[in-house]
Amino acid sequence: MIIFLYGKDTYRSRQQLKKMVDKFKVDRDPQGFNVVELDCDKETGANIMQQLLTAPFLAEKKMIVLKNLLSASEHKDFLSELMTRIDGKRLPEENIILFWEGNDTFKTKNAKTLFEKLKKEKFVQSFPEMRGLELSNWVKSEIVSRGGKIEPKALNFLLQNFGNDMWSLSTIIDQLLSYTSQEISLEDVQKFLGEKVDDNIFNLIDFIVGKQKNKVFKMIRKQYENGEDAQFIFAMILRQFRILLELREVYEKQDNMHSADLAKILGIHPFVVTKSMAFVKRYTLNQIKDIYLKLLEIDTKTKTGQGGQSFLLDVFVGTL
Repeated sequence: MIIFLYGKDTYRSRQQLKKMVDKFKVDRDPQGFNVVELDCDKETGANIMQQLLTAPFLAEKKMIVLKNLLSASEHKDFLSELMTRIDGKRLPEENIILFWEGNDTFKTKNAKTLFEKLKKEKFVQSFPEMRGLELSNWVKSEIVSRGGKIEPKALNFLLQNFGNDMWSLSTIIDQLLSYTSQEISLEDVQKFLGEKVDDNIFNLIDFIVGKQKNKVFKMIRKQYENGEDAQFIFAMILRQFRILLELREVYEKQDNMHSADLAKILGIHPFVVTKSMAFVKRYTLNQIKDIYLKLLEIDTKTKTGQGGQSFLLDVFVGTL
């Protein structure tokens, strides 16, 4: 028997893989002697074939899980041999072969050919990345299945910041449900997302202040790919430089003040102050002020129709 799980949504496919392996162990292999999981990036073709051809040990069935076999370019010749055996039905019938792929596009000719063959098998499940209403419904159902509820505004805010990063969504759902026993509110989500957004923006700020133009361009493009728009990115950059400017001005007058006191004076979350102090100590007030003034100029031009946000943001990076 051949089973094929594939797709870019590795969170859901991994969950399904675990469910299948666990069920096989309960039903067929409680001692754990007949489940073999191979990371094909680290295995030779000879070892993989040996496992495929070896009969079960004191049991009727054996399960061999092959992870990322099609993605491993070094198995070009092995894939050809494997396809020949599949076509000729020359693999032990008592062995269940479960192919798992964290992708749906492959480079080599043999990988593409085997991919098309596997998609025609009886037991195939595809896990494409979810978007829109499908993603929203999945998050709601996950929260309900874990014993919670979420407000519509909180759900929208969550999806705007995480997109379809299913691993991160699953983690933040657990954190939110541990944090509140009530329905998850917008305020709850904003509290937890603040640290994630700031972690990303601090890396970008470091490159901007350090005038590393190419890295800034690359990181902004990555944010676009993650679904963020230019307005959001610019707003976060402007916000962070305003915080840096305020902190640096206080630091100029008193350089031994505790982060908690600074947070209270400026009305900023202590986490943000702690992360920001590294920049405050590394860069001068004039450096931060110059960049902040350029950002204010961009903000004015955008609001007065003198240029699009993404274009002006690119021009700003170019002036670094």
